[in-house]
Amino acid sequence: MSTDGHTLSEAASKALLREFGVPMAPEREVHDPAAAAAGAAEVGFPVVVKLCGDAIAHKTERGLVKLRLADASAVEAAAAELLAKATPADGDVSLLVAPMIAGNRELIAGVVRDPQFGANVMLGVGGILAEAVADVVFRPVPLSDVDALEMIDQLATQKLLGEFRGEAAVDRSSLAAVLMGLSALAAARADVVSVDVNPLIVTAQGAPVAVDALVELGEPSRPISAGRARPTDEQFRALFEPRGVLVTGASSHPGKFGFVSVHNILANGYAGAVHGTNLSGEEVLGVRTVADIESLPEGEIDLVFVCTPASANPDLLRACAAKGVKAAFLTSAGYGEAGEEGRAAEDALVALADELGILLAGPNGQGVVSTPAHLCAQIVAPYPPAGRIAVASQSGNFVSSFLNYARQTGVGISRAVSAGNAAAVTPADYLDWYADDDATAVSLAYVEGIVDGRGLLDCFTSVTARKPLVVVKGGATANGARAAASHTGALAADDKVFDGACRQAGVTRAATVEEAFEVAATFATQPLPKGPNTVVLTTAGGWGVVTSDAIARDGRLTLMALPDDLRAQIDTKLPPRWSRNNPVDCVGGETRDTIPEVMEMIAAHPSVDAVVYLGLGIQSNQARMMRESMFYPDHGLERIVAYHERQDERFAEAAAELSQRYGKPILTATELAVADPDNAGPRAVRATGRLCYASGNRAVTALGHLWQYAQYRQRRGLD
Repeated sequence: MSTDGHTLSEAASKALLREFGVPMAPEREVHDPAAAAAGAAEVGFPVVVKLCGDAIAHKTERGLVKLRLADASAVEAAAAELLAKATPADGDVSLLVAPMIAGNRELIAGVVRDPQFGANVMLGVGGILAEAVADVVFRPVPLSDVDALEMIDQLATQKLLGEFRGEAAVDRSSLAAVLMGLSALAAARADVVSVDVNPLIVTAQGAPVAVDALVELGEPSRPISAGRARPTDEQFRALFEPRGVLVTGASSHPGKFGFVSVHNILANGYAGAVHGTNLSGEEVLGVRTVADIESLPEGEIDLVFVCTPASANPDLLRACAAKGVKAAFLTSAGYGEAGEEGRAAEDALVALADELGILLAGPNGQGVVSTPAHLCAQIVAPYPPAGRIAVASQSGNFVSSFLNYARQTGVGISRAVSAGNAAAVTPADYLDWYADDDATAVSLAYVEGIVDGRGLLDCFTSVTARKPLVVVKGGATANGARAAASHTGALAADDKVFDGACRQAGVTRAATVEEAFEVAATFATQPLPKGPNTVVLTTAGGWGVVTSDAIARDGRLTLMALPDDLRAQIDTKLPPRWSRNNPVDCVGGETRDTIPEVMEMIAAHPSVDAVVYLGLGIQSNQARMMRESMFYPDHGLERIVAYHERQDERFAEAAAELSQRYGKPILTATELAVADPDNAGPRAVRATGRLCYASGNRAVTALGHLWQYAQYRQRRGLD
């Protein structure tokens, strides 16, 4: 077929789609009223008659569709009227005669080609409210059977897909076959720019049938590709575990980056050699600087941390390469973010670094952190506790945010890097290296702009096969996309297309920065659930109620009915007034050992996949008031305060120990995690290395993401 950029007629579009298994209503293409009547008799009354042609795209608006024609005479009259409406601009025209397909539900399906992610299959809810509802999902081509079924499951209006107004539930396997056919078409025909199957009517028997379709052809297009190789493991080791670090532009002025970076490297325990350059050769925090790099020892420095202006950097990199430096982190601004001239300078610097064999991180970046090496090469604070979360961010500010959350929660960081302009090393490159890093359990990324969508998708898929990956994306709205483009100069992909790519690749996409860190912290510290069955254990009813609501809203987890044998076990530990269902509400009937004992009964039950524990810290909250009162330590308060605090410590320790023993996630939540973080309960959770969630709903969100990733691995045979 031609690729000169045009839309096929409805008849030709449907013929092409039939080749790929998309179900169509039986129809006849004719050219005169008598043939239309004969065709109607063949397909069965009532029928619809349409005027069809390559140049006709908006039939309904022009009145070129006649519906519910019940006999031959009505068909002939309608056909004559439609032919009379044809104009010379319509070109060659014909008539399409098809049976009226009845159904109360309409869907939309199709193919779009995204500039970054290439061909995508689309599925959405159709009808007159389609644009207002905007319930539409995407997946990049090629689709797997799992992808197609997950697209159907992802539609928000699931009630329309079940039994509806006396009609059967949608045949999901048939609908999935439609999506697979569209995927096959897009994969086979690069000249297919778009496909619009609208409406895709669901019959009373639940079968999807396409009653209208348009295929647009055009020049084959290919997604943008950066085409760069990832840095080597040796280069990444030089960045994250250097034998020695050189700070260029070191300064004795405490307000300058050249001072702050030297200070942060020295102050946080880095054990390697630290060098600096300064035109005056002054001493900076005990480091004797040199005026030129040639004066430094050869083979002792792996990483150069650059605080010099952009104009000095080409000569600087050449001198560093001569000394054996394998990685450079550039804080320097004035590159790609500064317009055409800056982009040209950035491209030239990347080419030079490639020639010299130097990993070029940045420019316009904030720094790099590596707790296994006690390295804090940053121009800002903080330095986080050691842990198992690795961060790659296109915004330096969010590196700081994630590190601050690590300090607040005690769930630590393994590596962190601000990608800056990501001129040579992209967030995807860091994520790929993190996936094989023994110090890392989960990767956490903030992305704003996307230049190489297909490359990013391939990276995501590869990473999630090895370890969990949590992503939060700036530019999810039109306003945010404009801001992201001005910040990074990268392209903002359509958010629903990006979301579909994340789903297909098994990426855990978080809605907010706070959620992203909490989910990453959960992956880093909790086992994956083997199923969705969740039990809520609470010391007060209201907390259990709202957490149950959160589970219902999340939609991924199940608030399981309490098994009879488990209920009978719990009966032996709680008074008769307890809830006797899920949530397990202890109603204040706990004795000294009740919480650990009931928690173990729940965790040990084979039907239970996960536990959310609410109410930690209540006793210690009372203990704080007693400790702070004028009556302390008399009246027996000292002893009861110690008892209360030790009880909450025991509960936190039990949650961690039982989780490890039974291999099930047990998430502990209390507002005291933020309201009074020094409370013995949250403090003890931090001491176990786990996250104490600020509310039950935040724990549920994190747990839902864990189960979604576990399902991804199960469905794709990764475990």
